[in-house]
Amino acid sequence: MLYREIPVQMKNSVSASLVLYLQDYSADMLVQERPMVILCPGGGYNHISVRESESEALQFLAMGCHAAVLRYTVSERYPVQLTELAFAVKYIREHAAKWHIDSGKVIVQGSSAGGHLAASLGVSWQEKWLWETVGANSAEEIKPDGMLLCYPVITAGEFAHRGSFDILTGGDETLLERLSLEKSVNPHTPRTFIWHTFTDATVPVENSLLFVSALRRHNIPTEFHLYPKGKHGLALASPLTASRDGSHMQKECESWISLARVWIENL
Repeated sequence: MLYREIPVQMKNSVSASLVLYLQDYSADMLVQERPMVILCPGGGYNHISVRESESEALQFLAMGCHAAVLRYTVSERYPVQLTELAFAVKYIREHAAKWHIDSGKVIVQGSSAGGHLAASLGVSWQEKWLWETVGANSAEEIKPDGMLLCYPVITAGEFAHRGSFDILTGGDETLLERLSLEKSVNPHTPRTFIWHTFTDATVPVENSLLFVSALRRHNIPTEFHLYPKGKHGLALASPLTASRDGSHMQKECESWISLARVWIENL
């Protein structure tokens, strides 16, 4: 495995980086190109969740993918995090041949607030201001081929995770409409895998329900799993990513990563 950390320096970026976990390559292997999953951990836009970072990346690696963790800028208003993710996708595509990445399977994965970040790119990658900001020659260079969203923050409305939007807006409430992503789904939004728990008390399931409904209206192929119980921030939902006090484990939710594997294979 090749491990490498790449600085991400966009306007207002603060110590952002892209941490790469790349599969070893051999010319005599059957698989020559692999999907790339770019992980955006959660943390309410005020920190980066360690539990949703390397442990998850290594699971995707074990599934035969390449993986990368975007350690994006926190406690900074929109759109710095979005430009960092767009840069990461562009950077991955630029090195796809060198690193034997399937350039048609560059997937953005996000948990909680990281899900909001991943979905933000999914609904806005075609906007000229964004791809020009990161130095791309076309929108397709920053386009995600799929979104894999885990209990994502989506709406700035009734069911919002207020802390995330307070940071993103910096008090400028005129941004709330743009940041409420169920309102920005469009025909260019990539196909999506999304899961949530019914009992999530931090980011209510309505966030995913609103987004899935918008995806359905635009006929975007979507796989959605709603688990009956489980607290917010489960990560892998297994002992591998449990909190020190033994919480953040939910046996029935462990299946999401296996379901995601099949979804990636069929992407």
